[in-house]
Amino acid sequence: MADHSHSHPPLPATPEEGWKREGVRVIPGDSLDHNTAQTPGMERAAAINFARVGAQKLWAGTVHIHPDAKTGAHHHGHLESVIYILKGRARMRWGEKLEFTAEAGPGDFIFVPPYVPHQEINASADEKLECVLMRSDSEAVAINLPDLEPIEKPETVKWIDPTHTH
Repeated sequence: MADHSHSHPPLPATPEEGWKREGVRVIPGDSLDHNTAQTPGMERAAAINFARVGAQKLWAGTVHIHPDAKTGAHHHGHLESVIYILKGRARMRWGEKLEFTAEAGPGDFIFVPPYVPHQEINASADEKLECVLMRSDSEAVAINLPDLEPIEKPETVKWIDPTHTH
C-alpha cells in the first residue's frame, strides 16, 4: 500500500483558507484523468485519487465499455472494488476460469473482492455500458491475466442477502 502521508501539504494557518483549498472538492465530469491503469476493452478515467485531490484511502472514477465489447481477464490486487451501473447492461464473469457469471443494470452495484480474477462484458450489442468505479485505495491497480483460459459455459450466480433472510 502506498504511503502518501508525508507528501500531503499541511493545512494553512487560517481555517478559512484551509477549508477553501483543502475542504470539499467538486471534480467536473469533463476533467477526468484518462492517464490511469487500463485494461483492454474498457476506458477508465480517474476523478478522485491522491494526485488529483490528496485522497488517502480511495480511488473513484468512471469506466466505459463499448457495445458488444469485453475486457480481458484481470484483478485489482489487494483492492476492493465497487461498480455502480449508470447506463447499459453489465455481465460479470469471475473465478479461476471465469466459471461464474451474473448480470447488472442501471442502479445496481457490483462488489469485486481483492485478487478475484474477473471480466466485465457489455451485454448490449448497441448501447455503451457506463459505470462509476470506486476502489479501496488511492492507487490504481489493474493486473491483466492474458493466460487465463475461460470455460465456455459459466454458471449463473444469484446474490442472496445474508442480512435479510426470506
